[in-house]
Amino acid sequence: MVTRRELSDGDAPELIPYRTMKAQHSHLGGGVFVAEGDKVVHRLIDSRLGLRSVLAPPAEADALEARLQAAGRTADLFVAPRSVLEGFTGFPIYQGILALGEVPRPGSVGDLLSGPGPALLTAMDGLTSGENVGAVIRNASAFGAHGLIIGPTSAHPYLRRSVRSSMGTVFSQPYVLATRLPESLRQLRAAGVTVVAAHPGASACSVHRLPVHRPLCVVLGAEGEGISAEVLDVCEVQASIPMESGVDSLNVAAASAVFFSEIRRLRGEPAGASGGIGWVG
Repeated sequence: MVTRRELSDGDAPELIPYRTMKAQHSHLGGGVFVAEGDKVVHRLIDSRLGLRSVLAPPAEADALEARLQAAGRTADLFVAPRSVLEGFTGFPIYQGILALGEVPRPGSVGDLLSGPGPALLTAMDGLTSGENVGAVIRNASAFGAHGLIIGPTSAHPYLRRSVRSSMGTVFSQPYVLATRLPESLRQLRAAGVTVVAAHPGASACSVHRLPVHRPLCVVLGAEGEGISAEVLDVCEVQASIPMESGVDSLNVAAASAVFFSEIRRLRGEPAGASGGIGWVG
């Protein structure tokens, strides 16, 4: 059931989570996150995640109410002037929809290994930027990597900025919050997963020569420090992206896209239903 309420300003108590949306760490502590933009909100509606409310301007409200009802969602639909939403986000918005979702519980390493076919997992070490975490998740989703292991020094995948950068693809990604990333990687190795460090070391092989027909976990590190020595020590393979001289590295999001795309190509996996070629701004 959708409960629709018309609100004239942003001071209503029901809008406190939106009014405080920049306090994303506090939201995580309360088990909620704010989704921004029509594509992200629509993906949230279509997902299995809990949905508490949606906030939209009058021009978007009727269509959004119909979508919520078609999806069988029970949620509050708050309708307020676009200026209210822009006051919350801090910038002009053209797709003026916000939503309050519930952060799903993290799983275990064992949960990530239950899918069919050769697994392709992602581990993150020291990615403190929510934008980078979200971009890596978006790339992982685009190329068939399914399952995230987030090290203790990386940003949470359900920070507001992570969700926005992932374009909502995080909603379909199971994840683990590792208290000790090396130990989680050792669990993967014990289960037969080859742990690959995306690392331009002297002993690194080319990404084009990875043992792709085994289950893989690609470990990505921060752009400055790279993968920590403790984590690197657990990785069985170090792999790098061949580049022209004078360029020593790529942004971690760009590097992740190269790795995931090349693994998909080497595995000979078919493109998705959308044709496999495209981009979303």
